[in-house]
Amino acid sequence: MPTLRLALAQVNPTVGDLTGNAEIVRRVARDAAAAGAHLLAFPEMMLTGYPVEDLVFRQSFTAASREALHRLAADLAADGLGDLPVVVGYLDADGPPAISADAEPGRGPRNAAALLHSGAVVATYFKHHLPNYGVFDEDRYFVPGDTLTVVRLGGVDVALTICEDLWQAGGPFAVARQAGVGLVVNINGSPYELNKDDIRLPLVRRRAAEAGATIAYVNMVGGQDELVFDGDSMIVAADGTLLARAPQFVEHLLLHDVALPEPAGGGAVTSEPAGAAGELLEQHADHLRVVRTHRTDAQPAPAGPPTIGGIIEPVADEAEVWQALVLGLRDYVRKNRFPSVVLGLSGGIDSAVVAAIAVDALGADQVVGVSMPSQHSSEHSRSDAAELAMRTGLDYRIEPIQPMVDTFLANMSLSGVTVENLQARVRGVILMALSNQEGHLVLTTGNKSELAVGYSTLYGDSVGGFNPLKDVWKTLVWKLARWRNADAASRGETPPIPESSIGKPPSAELSPGQLDSDTLPDYSVLDPILMAYVDTDLGRQGLVEAGHDPAVLDRVLRMVDTAEYKRRQSAPGMKISMKAFGRDRRLPITNRWREHG
Repeated sequence: MPTLRLALAQVNPTVGDLTGNAEIVRRVARDAAAAGAHLLAFPEMMLTGYPVEDLVFRQSFTAASREALHRLAADLAADGLGDLPVVVGYLDADGPPAISADAEPGRGPRNAAALLHSGAVVATYFKHHLPNYGVFDEDRYFVPGDTLTVVRLGGVDVALTICEDLWQAGGPFAVARQAGVGLVVNINGSPYELNKDDIRLPLVRRRAAEAGATIAYVNMVGGQDELVFDGDSMIVAADGTLLARAPQFVEHLLLHDVALPEPAGGGAVTSEPAGAAGELLEQHADHLRVVRTHRTDAQPAPAGPPTIGGIIEPVADEAEVWQALVLGLRDYVRKNRFPSVVLGLSGGIDSAVVAAIAVDALGADQVVGVSMPSQHSSEHSRSDAAELAMRTGLDYRIEPIQPMVDTFLANMSLSGVTVENLQARVRGVILMALSNQEGHLVLTTGNKSELAVGYSTLYGDSVGGFNPLKDVWKTLVWKLARWRNADAASRGETPPIPESSIGKPPSAELSPGQLDSDTLPDYSVLDPILMAYVDTDLGRQGLVEAGHDPAVLDRVLRMVDTAEYKRRQSAPGMKISMKAFGRDRRLPITNRWREHG
């Protein structure tokens, strides 16, 4: 059996940076070639970054993607890497986009993969299954492919597929079995959500069984707006054996030697030639054709001992989420070229966790924490904020707000909740002023539970350009704090979050003795309701049957339904759950439907 040394490049491209992304390909290709790789694969839409969203509709961008692809093929050859076959995702088109009056059925923008070899683009594949659920809108952008590309490399028939092709039964993987391939390369832009790594391996095993072939699954890593890509690339044999698995949330070149079967019939190809030179067409089921391209015959096995990629075991849930939040924030700040971040430090659990995430992501010298006490701020809150600053080493400042609040009250007749909101808005003004003056990105600190029920002040504590906790339930915020402190202690480091911030009852401290529990159920009661209603769309009757108090339900559901206008104006933040506000959950603001009792 031929042995191929596979190289899966788990890398971090940036949307729109065609030159920078091509440089990543060239740099990693040098490393892969030096390691003796026979085939190198990069993630989905590597050249353009992913997702490009409405950039698809700009024909100038599509043309630039195609030009960058051909230039990259030539540059790889000029680098002395022309003998290394490289699979790269990119944006292609064989017709105008659907929004054009000149659009043609079956033609348009394509989510594509190309094989680069000997200085040229020698094969292309267009994604067949286009996801149109959750954060994905690919039916809006792309036209599905109807051809499976099979390339003979090193005496092995290799099929090219893209991301969602793996998540659906039938289609390219079923046709890959009919075509007798030995290896299916699947390039991905698969966003992270909690426990998704537990789903991927069984899924890849199912597709390996369906194709009767080894699967090389490569996923990108990094943050792109609200999405975080966690890597978790892997190689799975036809019998379901996990051969190699990369770590999550870091760039990694996974190298592994794989013994693969020769094509049936000793490598003879019996199809009739059609189309470009060296290509052969076959008609298969599922309305898919097979296009075969012959590049290289069997070659000697790699010299020396076998290269083993190793298997990285998944980490605990809290560690996984923390890494996702750190990576997502780091990339949002750096890819958008902010020099630093600023946030309000209240002494509470949410701002403490956001500050710790920011320090882990950027370093303490790029994080500014501002304590903004009012007459209602407790002494323990002030001291907890100062303690966190001391533990993390961030730039700590104190800006009392009471004189500013008093100036408003001296000129306007305000009372009750309006005065509470005024305090939050004065704090927002201070943070935005520091942002304007010093260039910081303002981080807002509200969690998903608060966002769900509208427990925030518009243009006050909700002010900011990015929210690391936007998709993190309150009960998970506490778990993350405890995990981060325990992780620090296990390494002999100072835990970043004061224990008093974790243990005290949560409060906005906008009026005397105020607690969250004055207006909200306990978070241990609230969060399970919200998870079911928001994440799984369970209605009132189903929630009652699940054992929730009907009176509590009616109050909570009303708060969720009437807060949509606030959520629509909230800052972006990383998706870590099955259904995040914004990209995943899209409801009308003007909406009279209610889950009545």
